[in-house]
Amino acid sequence: MKKSTSAVLIIILLAMLVGIRAFLEPFFYDPLITYFKNESLTKTLPELNLSHYFLNLLLRYALNSIVSLAIIYLIFRNIKTVFFSLKFYVISFLGLCLVLFILLNFEDLANNLLIFYVRRFLIQPLFLFILVFAFYYQKLQNKKIQNQ
Repeated sequence: MKKSTSAVLIIILLAMLVGIRAFLEPFFYDPLITYFKNESLTKTLPELNLSHYFLNLLLRYALNSIVSLAIIYLIFRNIKTVFFSLKFYVISFLGLCLVLFILLNFEDLANNLLIFYVRRFLIQPLFLFILVFAFYYQKLQNKKIQNQ
């Protein structure tokens, strides 16, 4: 595939990530969105249907992950990189969901900013940027070692 075709596909996929964030937000059950837009530091957490909430988190995370994995493949053209990223996404989802579940269920541990940032990693494609820069750095280091 030509670099120009890959670049166009990457731009389309990035637009899809923006679309998931901008246009699909009303379709996902997330009462914490309005909670964090208001004065969340002074109010208590809203009532959540946890099973419905975590199902919606899974769907949103899955959409972001699929698009992110496609971007990673188009940038690096390495299936091992994609499989590593897939494992990273699955483990991260499980770990972050566990942390979020604990934070939401135990009022003593409830720290609104911590909930905000854990939730942010689940609903936004932040791992894409982390992984792309990490894989690019690794690629540069490998070239540097080969040139020595």
